[in-house]
Amino acid sequence: MEDYKKKNGGEADKEIVFSKSVKAGKRIYYLDVKKNRKEELFLAITESKKIVSGEGESTHVNFEKHKIFLYKEDFEKFMNGLQETICFINDNQKELLPIDASAEKIDIDINFD
Repeated sequence: MEDYKKKNGGEADKEIVFSKSVKAGKRIYYLDVKKNRKEELFLAITESKKIVSGEGESTHVNFEKHKIFLYKEDFEKFMNGLQETICFINDNQKELLPIDASAEKIDIDINFD
């Protein structure tokens, strides 16, 4: 744990007490419960995305990271906002169906005499 704290510089005073990772495609989300100097717990959410540049022997791999810190007094408001946002997406997202060139075609012949 000490090595971890030293590598993260400014976060040396924050201790991880619980951690969960969620792999999603090229991204990994880390949900870390941390404890500050006052023994208060908070949630640190980190998105880590793998970035590959170059080709062949000059391939270079980097990880782009973004963090947010969520404190206990904000949990309820955050969860309500997140739930409302997810419901909106689920209700309004138009499914993009892949076009299948081999799909069976249906011909309809209608005569209006």
